[in-house]
Amino acid sequence: MAATSHPLSTLAAIEVLKAGGNAVDAALAAVAVQGVAEPQMTGIGGDCFAILAMAGKAPVAINGSGWSPAGLTPDRLTGERFIAEASPHAVTVPGAVDAWVMMAQRYGRIGMERILAPAIAIAEEGFRVTPRVVRDWIRLEGKLGRNDATAKMFLPAGRAPRVGDRFANPALARTLRAIAREGRDAFYEGEVADEIVGLLKSLGGAHDKSDFAEFRAFETQPVSARFRGRDVLECPPNGQGLAALIILRILDGFPLEELSEADQIHLLAEATKAAYRQRDLLIADPAHMTVRVEDVLSEAFIGRLRGKIRMDEASAPAVWDEPVHRDTVCLSVVDGEGNAVSLINSIFSHFGSGIYAARSGVLLQNRGCGFSLREGHPNRVAPRKRPLHTIIPGMVMQDGRALMPFGVMGGHYQATGHAHLLTQVFALNKDLQFANETPRSFHFGGTLMLEPSINKCVAAELSARGHHVAYEDVEPIGGCQAILIDPQRKLLMGGSDHRKDGLALGY
Repeated sequence: MAATSHPLSTLAAIEVLKAGGNAVDAALAAVAVQGVAEPQMTGIGGDCFAILAMAGKAPVAINGSGWSPAGLTPDRLTGERFIAEASPHAVTVPGAVDAWVMMAQRYGRIGMERILAPAIAIAEEGFRVTPRVVRDWIRLEGKLGRNDATAKMFLPAGRAPRVGDRFANPALARTLRAIAREGRDAFYEGEVADEIVGLLKSLGGAHDKSDFAEFRAFETQPVSARFRGRDVLECPPNGQGLAALIILRILDGFPLEELSEADQIHLLAEATKAAYRQRDLLIADPAHMTVRVEDVLSEAFIGRLRGKIRMDEASAPAVWDEPVHRDTVCLSVVDGEGNAVSLINSIFSHFGSGIYAARSGVLLQNRGCGFSLREGHPNRVAPRKRPLHTIIPGMVMQDGRALMPFGVMGGHYQATGHAHLLTQVFALNKDLQFANETPRSFHFGGTLMLEPSINKCVAAELSARGHHVAYEDVEPIGGCQAILIDPQRKLLMGGSDHRKDGLALGY
C-alpha cells in the first residue's frame, strides 16, 4: 500500500511494488514523481527526511537536510532580523538527491534507473495539473513573476496553469536521467552543480562547488517516546520531531477519551505552546545542540510542563517571529514483506526561494530561512550548518514491529499534526481515514486557528478561556498520509488527506 498527496505519485509507488521493488524503492519513486507533479511543494532542489522500519531490523532515520555554504558567516547578515525567503543566503545545499541515492543503495532493490523512470516520463511528456496544486500555483503568481527564468518555466502563457492543463519540465527530465545513470555525482558535481553555484553567486550567494561536492546525507537513530502503550519514532534534531514527542508525552498524562471537543482543542493548544517554546530555544543542527534529547523527554521535565497547564485558562502564547513555512510532501509505503517507510521532502516555502536553474530544471529551496540570527542561539546561522527543520516523518512501533508509518505536512503545524492524528487513532479509536478528516486546530503566533467545520459554540468556549480564536478560511491545516498495519489479519488500512489531491491505494 502507498499513501501520498498526488494520484500519480501513489500509482508510481504501486507500480514499483508490483514490479518487485520494496517499500524504499516505491517511496523514492513516489517522491520523485511529486517533485515533478507538485513543484510548489517539493523537488530535487530541496531536502528529505525518512524513517525506515525494515522487517527484522532496527528502525533508522535518514537526515537529508542540506547545509549552509562554508562562506556564509553571521557577519554577512549583520543588521538583518531574518533571512528573506528569496535571498540566495536562504538556499542551503539541497540534500534530497544524496539521501535518495543513499537509501536506494543501502535498502532498495531495483536501482535508481527504475526508481526514477516514472518521474522522468512525466517531466518529459507532461502531466495534467490537479486542483489543489493549481490552487496553490495561482496564489503564487506574483512570487513566480519576480524572476525571469522562473516565470518562463512556471507561468506558461503568462499565468499559472489551470486544472487539467498539461505541464512538462524537459530540463528536469534530463537531470533526473543523469542522476539515474550516474548517481549523486550527477547533481553535486559537474554541469548541474556548476549552474546552481554560478547562479547563486551571481545573486550574491556565498556558495562554492565544494559545498555541493562535499555534502553528504547521513543515517542516525530515531528518537522516541511512549504514547498509549506504543512507541512513536521521530527523526532527531535538527528536525522538530522532538516537539511532537513533547506534545504527545504531555497529552499522555490526560484522560483524552473523557474530554469534550473544546477541552481537547484547548489541551492540544497548551501542549503545543509548551513544546514549541522548547523547540525554538533548543533545536538546532545536532552538532550544535546544547541539551540531550533524553533529558527533554524525561518524566521530570515533561511533568513540569504538564503541571503548568490549566484546563480553564489559556497560557501566554509562544510567539514565533521568524518566516512562516508550510510547504512539503509526505508519504507512507508498506510492502508485502512488512517493510515500512515514512518519507518527507520539501523545498520549504511555496516554490522555495523562487530561484530556478533553467538548464538543469532545478527549483531551489530556501531552507536557510529556518536559521536564527540571534547571537548565542544554537540555531544561529554559521558555515556548513543545518538549520532547524519543520519537516518530520513519523513511525509508530508496537512490540518491535512497524505499526503505522505516517506524516502530516504543513510547516510549523507538523509537530502538532502528529499529536492530533495519533490522539484521534490511538486515544479516541477513530478509523484512520476518519481521523484524517477530523477538523484541525493549531495554536501558533498568538492565535488559535480553527478549521471552519469546528462549531462556533466550541470557538466561543475557547475564547472564554483566553484564547485568541480565528477561523482558517484561506487554506486547510496540514495534509496527512498514513498506513495502519494489522499483522494478525494481514491487513493494511490507509488514510489520505482530503485536503490534498492524493489517495491511499493498495493491492
